[in-house]
Amino acid sequence: MISEIDLHCHSTASDGKLAPADLVARAAERGIRTLAITDHDTAEGFRQAQSKAREVGIRLISGIELSCVWGGVTIHLVGLNFDPDSDAMRHAEAVQAHARAQRSEVIAERLSKRLKHDIRLSDVQAYAGGDQVGRPHFAQYMVDRELVPSMNVAFSKYLGAGKPGDVKTGWPALTEAVEWIVQAGGIPVLAHAHLYKMTRTKLRACVNDFMDAGGRAIEVAYGQMDNNQRGQMMALAREFDLQGSCGSDFHGPNRFGLDLGVMPTFPKEITPVWHSWQDAVSSC
Repeated sequence: MISEIDLHCHSTASDGKLAPADLVARAAERGIRTLAITDHDTAEGFRQAQSKAREVGIRLISGIELSCVWGGVTIHLVGLNFDPDSDAMRHAEAVQAHARAQRSEVIAERLSKRLKHDIRLSDVQAYAGGDQVGRPHFAQYMVDRELVPSMNVAFSKYLGAGKPGDVKTGWPALTEAVEWIVQAGGIPVLAHAHLYKMTRTKLRACVNDFMDAGGRAIEVAYGQMDNNQRGQMMALAREFDLQGSCGSDFHGPNRFGLDLGVMPTFPKEITPVWHSWQDAVSSC
């Protein structure tokens, strides 16, 4: 279905294909009324898109997707409706930018050895247009230099999970990332938990620690998740009394066949995360 609310998408401020203002314009064209741009480890997409959102009549919610670690597994948290100019959020962005810079250096070094090709980080940074460098930028560099035939091959052989370019060092603990969002006045959301390669017992332990740290929601309608995955996320939301969030995880046209607003129907049994800020507005 096409949802009027999309709380998980990316712009060129991280690894998306559309500039923040263009992303908002596309959302308006698709009938989306509430949008959160959740770029990886930066709220810059939200900052850049505010004027465009006012122009086209979209309610733009501040958003970010923070990388962190729990039990040796990289976890992603979406932060929603926080103060982007708070000391806590500025600190979080600075810490994550430093971690990403170190990570990019390690990726460049590892891929250079594996491909027997000297990859200069400055060349890869050119693909990011001055914003943070991510693995898609390395993939595009590799394709353009004819080191691999396609983006898919770049990830399947070199950049995907467990491959040489899958560098996890430097991320904060899950509890610390949750605290950053809470201190900035926002709502921490456990992102795409159905994709983490954990046993059910380990995932429940992760959700429990997330909740104990101050986590408040979990994505229950996400991109192309199937009915079984949706059911699993609903069960976790009910068990831990978490609110539900939704998002397409749109990065750009033609990526995985997704577009803004594309996701399963939001389950009626779960309290939506947006009720938190709607209640706050109505009580003012």
